[in-house]
Amino acid sequence: MAASTGVIRRIAIVGAGVAGLAAAHDLQKAGCQVTVYEAAPQVGGLAAGFKAPHWDWTLEKFYHHWFAGDKDMFALIGELGWSDKVIFRRPWTVVYYKDKFQALDSYVEAVKFTLRNFGLIDLVRFGGVGVYLKLTSNWKALEKHTADSWLRKWVGPRVYNAIWRPMLVGKFGERNLEVVNAAWFWARVKARTTRLGSFEGGFQRFLDALADNLRGRNVDIRLDTAITGIRRRDDGLTVETDRGAETYDAVISTSSPALMAKLASDLPDSYSAALRDLKSMGAVVLVVTLDRSLSPYYWHNLPKEAGFPFLALVEHTNFMDREHYGGDTIIYCGDYLETDHEHFSLSKEQLLDKFLPAFKRFNADFDRSWVKDAWLWKTAYAQPIPPVNHSTNIPPLRTPVPGLYFASMSQVYPWDRGTNYAVEIGRRVAGMTLRDLGLNAPQR
Repeated sequence: MAASTGVIRRIAIVGAGVAGLAAAHDLQKAGCQVTVYEAAPQVGGLAAGFKAPHWDWTLEKFYHHWFAGDKDMFALIGELGWSDKVIFRRPWTVVYYKDKFQALDSYVEAVKFTLRNFGLIDLVRFGGVGVYLKLTSNWKALEKHTADSWLRKWVGPRVYNAIWRPMLVGKFGERNLEVVNAAWFWARVKARTTRLGSFEGGFQRFLDALADNLRGRNVDIRLDTAITGIRRRDDGLTVETDRGAETYDAVISTSSPALMAKLASDLPDSYSAALRDLKSMGAVVLVVTLDRSLSPYYWHNLPKEAGFPFLALVEHTNFMDREHYGGDTIIYCGDYLETDHEHFSLSKEQLLDKFLPAFKRFNADFDRSWVKDAWLWKTAYAQPIPPVNHSTNIPPLRTPVPGLYFASMSQVYPWDRGTNYAVEIGRRVAGMTLRDLGLNAPQR
């Protein structure tokens, strides 16, 4: 076995997001020489953050939080000795229904909501579906049905049209309403908790600390270095960049499926086609700072048919204290959209003009003079779209090209995308790579 020869295996990781950094953590502990390539100027991927000059903490570009059950993330944090840096709060989530915001983020609030707006029969159906989804592990039976048809049948049309249909349409658009399967919905109910967590200083501080930890263990993290190709050679796999090419014993790509298909020209057509067939939604997020609070709630779920120009309004400083951000109130206006949507082509100023009038629906006293600053973030790859029987569509982590692996958020299914599952898949592909090289995975 390679472990007994004293040969140090060289492994490249494409992408310094959470999955790539988690994989690097385990590979280095197993004695590999690891190089991480990242096109962006910072680590973090979709969990990366930014910081205004007067803030003490960083803020995520695309809103993030952890759930109490995110065991893979907390296991990694525990191994690093940073568990005391995790902060948990219980912020409030509301839905917009009958022209007002109503709480619906706990069993008690769900009972109140249903009785207030519907009746006992709807409550029994709504509660029964919730309990079933929490208790069952048979998600494969659910993926045979669309979320639209399954929920409409079991929760009933009134509750479905009031709560779940607007969420599905907001998340995936009308055109995907008859595409997304019910296992995706099961995963959301199964994993989510009312207590939410973050890291002291923000996610970027955690990611930077992880990157620094890896660098201290001789992991080479190359920022501002875009990959132009991955090719199989007789002596290994060559990673090509505009700065040159290097050869490795194995390569793990954590890029989007479309980029992977483009980079790895040696992949057989069937595998590349499977990558290209994985569909996803993009995201547009406008971050606005105000000089005062807009709402008493953290997360506002907004139905598109009610005329809101975005899917969710998130007042981050009703979750993490304003003092960490120089006293600013921080508002996210976020949406999942097809990449041909006009919001992808609009500027920050244009989106402010379009979004800010809606702020009066959250606070009638709102005035544009409250606005202090704004930032606009966009990504074409944000939310995988899982169709019926999607488990048969997932490309394996071990590609047909020897030594080449692919691990993306499109493969964490049936779970939804998130940093916890990025850790899980990153460590899983690292273990697979080590076994294929004849090496032992590190003890956790």
